[in-house]
Amino acid sequence: MPETLTAAAGTTGWLDTALAELAAFASPGRPGWTREVFSTPYRESRRWVRDQMRLAGLEVHQDAAGNLIGRLPGILPSIPPLVTGSHTDTVDGGGRFDGVVGVLGALAAVRLLRESGTRLARDLLVVDFLGEESNPFGLSCLGSRALAGELTREDLARTDYQGRNLAVAYTDFGLDPSALLSGAAWTGARRPHAYVELHVEQGPVLEARGIPVGIVTAITGIERLVASFTGTPDHAGTRPMDDRRDAMVAAAEAVLAIRAEGCGAPEHGVATVTRLENASASPNVVPALVRLYGEVRSVDETWLQGTRRRLAEEIAAKAAEHDVEVELGWSTDNTVVRAATGVQDLAAAAADAAGVPWLPIPSGATHDAVHMASLAPMGMIFIPSVNGKSHCPEEFTATEHITTGVQVLADTLLRLDSHSFSARPHSTRRNHP
Repeated sequence: MPETLTAAAGTTGWLDTALAELAAFASPGRPGWTREVFSTPYRESRRWVRDQMRLAGLEVHQDAAGNLIGRLPGILPSIPPLVTGSHTDTVDGGGRFDGVVGVLGALAAVRLLRESGTRLARDLLVVDFLGEESNPFGLSCLGSRALAGELTREDLARTDYQGRNLAVAYTDFGLDPSALLSGAAWTGARRPHAYVELHVEQGPVLEARGIPVGIVTAITGIERLVASFTGTPDHAGTRPMDDRRDAMVAAAEAVLAIRAEGCGAPEHGVATVTRLENASASPNVVPALVRLYGEVRSVDETWLQGTRRRLAEEIAAKAAEHDVEVELGWSTDNTVVRAATGVQDLAAAAADAAGVPWLPIPSGATHDAVHMASLAPMGMIFIPSVNGKSHCPEEFTATEHITTGVQVLADTLLRLDSHSFSARPHSTRRNHP
């Protein structure tokens, strides 16, 4: 095995061209680069991705879950494969780098391996997962969730704002929803040897510290809440202020309580209210029914569990002060998922060999890696995001940083190819000096 792989001279130019070409697939009339799952631009963009996989020398197919998979044959194709990739869908008004870097970076890594004459023992699978981003059905990571056997009949019955259920959306996209529930869309008994994903940080830490690579230690757990506040409708001009059961006021108290919980979190923890809905559209009625949607995230399981209890108690107490009733429901989007120690160590070794400073870092966003971790040892490699901006048109990562990430990814895959996983203590590695 070579000490390290060096990015080919044409890697940066290829990445610039590919990023620009993929960005051309976007919904007209929407801000930024909008390419939501099941949309026409998304369907068209995946034909382009399929072509790029073939041009990189991969054998390409689409599985039953709608994931595009490109295979670079190894010397021993019967042994468990290596898997890398990410997604190419975006949020409404999103940017050009979230997810995209993981797919195009994986293809650049394949090109690097092939141009260096390197032949892996294992098959290498590059995956463009279907629909990683949140969508109107309220379920993210559709493709990786199905691969892991974690998509349920109840999920397929979820409806969007127009009442269409997820099963119909799959059907309209040319996929058979009945084939999504067994997890058989994967490679049968030949589970992956390891999964590693290149991704933009989507936060400010790496740029602020001047570190070009982050080695992900854990992916945040996400707890989502829906609170319904019920008061009494009254004329907004005649009901005295001290004689109101105003559901919006109770909801506003909850907004502040949720923010305060996030501000007081240890290590990495955030709390956000994402939406308030007033059942009445009238401008002169005291709100009687308000629904609040929010979430809390952290890599600290103890804090997450305590947050559910603390917020339930405080929101109920504040609502009672305003004589408003509240119903609060919680759901777990995903639990905290730790990156495999072995993958972390090999990614760090790849960065060290290339002379690239790195930093251990948690991920505050969820990724397809969460679901792939149930199938194989999982790791992620982060590269900086300018100003920490993401899920917006201002999202940007310099091509030189993507190229560095590609080099570390390719070398990590090379090291994983010959690595044997076994039970080991948690890593005690520190960041590169």
